[in-house]
Amino acid sequence: MSFCLIILAGGNSHRFRSNVGKPYQKIAGKSLIEINIDKARKIKAVKKIILVYNKKDSKRIKSLKLRNIKLILGGKNRQQSAFNALKYLIKNKGITKVLIHDVARPNFSLKLLKTIVSKMRSYKAVVPKTNINDAIKQKIDSSLSEYILGKNRDNLFLTQTPQAFNLKEIYHLHKTNAAKYKDDDISLYMDLNKVQFIEGEKNNFKVTDWSDFQNLKSIYRSKQKVGIGFDVHRLVPNRKLYLAGLKIKSKLGTLGHSDGDPVLHSITDAILGACQMGDIGQMFSDKSKKFKNIRSTILLKKVLNQIKLKGYYVNNIDINIITQTPKIKNLKNKMIKNIAKLCEITKNQINIKGKTTEKLGIIGKEKAIACEVIASVVKYD
Repeated sequence: MSFCLIILAGGNSHRFRSNVGKPYQKIAGKSLIEINIDKARKIKAVKKIILVYNKKDSKRIKSLKLRNIKLILGGKNRQQSAFNALKYLIKNKGITKVLIHDVARPNFSLKLLKTIVSKMRSYKAVVPKTNINDAIKQKIDSSLSEYILGKNRDNLFLTQTPQAFNLKEIYHLHKTNAAKYKDDDISLYMDLNKVQFIEGEKNNFKVTDWSDFQNLKSIYRSKQKVGIGFDVHRLVPNRKLYLAGLKIKSKLGTLGHSDGDPVLHSITDAILGACQMGDIGQMFSDKSKKFKNIRSTILLKKVLNQIKLKGYYVNNIDINIITQTPKIKNLKNKMIKNIAKLCEITKNQINIKGKTTEKLGIIGKEKAIACEVIASVVKYD
């Protein structure tokens, strides 16, 4: 089975009451759009991703620099936005199933998504749902005229997304029954015997207002982990000096098995520590010839790719560079920019401080340079 995930992000976010719409709000440096996309890319059956956006957000979409994502302009309401994506998709060969998902539900688990995909082998539509446990009352005029009792509540439930469908069938229902559309795509199915409802997740709630977003941030904050990295290299003649992946003009360079970049080595170690994945020496042994003089940018990229497979992403990095020379003050901005690019995070997630030892010890005598780093990561699954 080949699926396309349609992410609906074409709303106006009126109830959110912010100058920045819900899809572009960020947690640990990633927008809700990016969190959804990153999760979907871990499912092999998802071969294509379509993002439906609001025209007023065109500049924000471009700023995300999304790769291999088809952008579709949304309509006046949710049904029109979904149909715009389906009209594009129906013309493409190879995709037989579709997942339709609200961007405002980024906290679904990979387990839920895998279950939905797997169930589509046997059903025409699969939808996650949750039961209603609270007391329900209906107000008519100025009085509460009806209480829905527990036994009557059993037939009431809440639907969530992602919702999975046969592409041709859901396209036909949108085309012919648009007037019957209520809130989500499963509402187009009159015969619910064709639908497989599965147990949804309480944490897969929809971010509607600012308090919902704060709850979501709290969930991710609880998933943060912190690691510490430290590295020191001797300064010697006839060696190049690399700091934060940048070649620095200097009469002295760092002695090391690789390029001897203490900043990137410390960052790499801190990230590995936060993800409980050992240390840089275990992963890239200085006894191995294949790592001789290798650029530390390559080593860091390898680690970043591995932590992504486990669902981790860098949240923030705090760096102390301890050296008598060169002066870090003049290099700080270039370093931050390069680290941000390497780690695929924003510059405001990085802090660098230049420190000296007041000419004391081996560092103070300009015979060594050291770096210490604290990094935090967030798990997005």
